Amino acid sequence: MTDVVNFQDRLARLDWKAIDASLWQQGYAKTAPLFTPEECEALIALYSKDRLFRSRIDMKRFRFGEGEYKYFTYPLPPLVQTIRKELYPHLAVIANAWAKALGQRDIFPLSHDKLLAFCRRNGQTKPTPLLLRYAAGDYNCLHQDLYGAVAFPLQLTAFLSRPDRDFSGGEFLLVEQRPRAQSRGEVLAPEQGEIVIFATRHRPVQGSRGYYRVNMRHGVSTVRSGSRFTLGVIFHDAT
Repeated sequence: MTDVVNFQDRLARLDWKAIDASLWQQGYAKTAPLFTPEECEALIALYSKDRLFRSRIDMKRFRFGEGEYKYFTYPLPPLVQTIRKELYPHLAVIANAWAKALGQRDIFPLSHDKLLAFCRRNGQTKPTPLLLRYAAGDYNCLHQDLYGAVAFPLQLTAFLSRPDRDFSGGEFLLVEQRPRAQSRGEVLAPEQGEIVIFATRHRPVQGSRGYYRVNMRHGVSTVRSGSRFTLGVIFHDAT
């Protein structure tokens, strides 16, 4: 799997100026491929290793959609731990700028370990990174990944399967609801290895009287054929 130095180099090569601008303008940013095809296959292979997970969720049972996902347990697999820890400081800078724009007192630490310590003090101790598996006919309803009082405002999805080869359909959906306005949607179809960084709950939007909150939700459209795997990385832990 990937060593930390190698992954840090990949993160440094991302166009962070463009990522920052896209997050401010649209509430999401799509990157160039961050994982190799071999890493994507290795992550998919983890799905069958039950010992790596703390729980399995049948989406139909909870009316979340169709399909299933599994939450990793601690310790996280090395690549999952690496992306969570190494990407966090980049996003914490953006999260703090968002908080300031919205007049929030929450200033997030630049170290992910310190964020997790804050989660623990608030009773949030369960890891939240997860692998999601969709087959033909499966989908994920629009939702937000909130697991307690502490919620880091950015998260990501890494796309592990090859669109139009491993599966068809299954587009990534983002919907924002501005006050006193109809909802606006985005449909994304990232390639294998790419990631989408997006707002967990809300994002700041510039108005005539300063910034205001815009709520955002995400989901997955119906998979028409094949099998679709993604890795979800939420930076705060759950109760």
